[in-house]
Amino acid sequence: MTPRDHSPAPVVDPAGAAAPVSGPSAEQPPELSAGVPAELPRLVNSVIWPGFVGTTVPEWLDRALRNGLAGVVYFSHNIDPDAPEQVAALSAAIREANPSAVVGVDEEGGNVTRLQARDGSTIPGAAVLGTLDDPAVTAAAGRAIGRLCRAAGVNLAIAPVADVNTNPLNPVIGVRAFGSSTELVSVHTAAALAGIQSQRVGACAKHFPGHGDTVADSHLDVARVELTLEQLREHHLPPFQAAFDAGVAAVMSAHIIVPELGSAPATLNPRAGALLRDLGFEGLLITDALDMAAVRATVGPGEGAVLALLAGADLLCVGNPLNAYTSGLDDESCYAEVFGAVFDAVSSGRLPVSVLRRAAGRVAAFAQWSQGVPDDALADSAGGSDGLDSADWVDVAARACRVDRGSGAVSLGGPDAVVTLLDARTGHNMAAGPTENFIATALLEDYQVFVPAVSLLSPEDLSDLVSAAASRGESVLVIVDSLLSPDQQATLAAVAAVAPRALCINAGLAPAPGTATGTALTTIHCHGFSRVSAEAVVSLLTPGS
Repeated sequence: MTPRDHSPAPVVDPAGAAAPVSGPSAEQPPELSAGVPAELPRLVNSVIWPGFVGTTVPEWLDRALRNGLAGVVYFSHNIDPDAPEQVAALSAAIREANPSAVVGVDEEGGNVTRLQARDGSTIPGAAVLGTLDDPAVTAAAGRAIGRLCRAAGVNLAIAPVADVNTNPLNPVIGVRAFGSSTELVSVHTAAALAGIQSQRVGACAKHFPGHGDTVADSHLDVARVELTLEQLREHHLPPFQAAFDAGVAAVMSAHIIVPELGSAPATLNPRAGALLRDLGFEGLLITDALDMAAVRATVGPGEGAVLALLAGADLLCVGNPLNAYTSGLDDESCYAEVFGAVFDAVSSGRLPVSVLRRAAGRVAAFAQWSQGVPDDALADSAGGSDGLDSADWVDVAARACRVDRGSGAVSLGGPDAVVTLLDARTGHNMAAGPTENFIATALLEDYQVFVPAVSLLSPEDLSDLVSAAASRGESVLVIVDSLLSPDQQATLAAVAAVAPRALCINAGLAPAPGTATGTALTTIHCHGFSRVSAEAVVSLLTPGS
């Protein structure tokens, strides 16, 4: 089967199958103006993709789904990890209200997971896979993501990341990318999406036209890419072209400004939308979340939704209603703000109905494609398998680890040894969200672990604590996620001064082999902070593993 066999069918017009119109919320729909189609409330709903609060379907969401809402995006607060069947039951309830619902989730493997948020992803992230540089393993990881999603009733994985992380100071992409090489990212983007889509789960290449050379996080600020269009075409667009050629179902736009395309972020920029279509992509264009600062703090989510549709978007990702940086609205109000703005724009004639119909057609075409039979079922019936689908992902992640040796040995001693674990990280990636300390969790299987609150310690107290641990013969580990961070470098230097045999665990970008790491400590570069990478690190540190 060729990659094109995994791509959705051509656009269809869903209007002919419209069900009777009912209100998008508790109220009846607004009175329609002359010349506005009677199915407008349903048509508006068909391009909106909100988040919601809770592990069951709230009443407002049920009403909206029955009135044609495109679907939903899951976040970690929608998942109950103590009830394994909960998320599949939630998806079934959503599809009882709307059989064509698009249910999406950020499931990249590695740092970014929603379905495995509490305990951490069991599937390696992009930087691990890019470091190994084995496209067959990347495709197998994509299949694992696809199966995880399909078992949960999810039919669109908002992955893979197709960004080329050329800026080591990038605060939001980093280890979420396969690497900094255009060719490598292109190969692995195509492999990952083919794996995901083999399960009839759509893949979504993000973040067009490339978020890899920014120093701002568009969750929190307007991000700019200070590149010419020629540079963008040479270094950052090829992975997206590879995704298009491989039949990717969807693309997510970036809230980034490309000066040659104008002053508007790509999500709201018709020239960026035209660039995407000029490259030959005919599938579903999804906005990044409209609650992010690049939209929320400039034009606002409602106006942003209208501008995004005018710029060529098909599906409006409203965002996570529990994000600390949102406007404080509840989940229904976040949805209603977007619905009202789009409805008013169509009613006034500012947003042509034809634009809405075209977008709704692409959403409907994707939903229809996702209802097909996964390749696994076809392979099982034919007795085929490539042997990689039972991969030991901890072993895969361990093979990707790189050790830059200093004075310390890559070993923690025997079982029941005491480990002092210093978490020197100074925040969390906004896309990943806060997580448990997976290194500590993995260590607790075999060791006694002491995890002091580094941020609360003065430099003198930190030195005294580490010196005392080293004098007792205890192992000292320091976790960092940026070797370029002055604060994290200061912690490493303080530790190295009193415990030169301590070990550094770098969960961020690794410097090129042979270049300085910025610390004298023996350093294990594990290319991410996830459950599987944490277990890989501990396996390297445990004798006989």
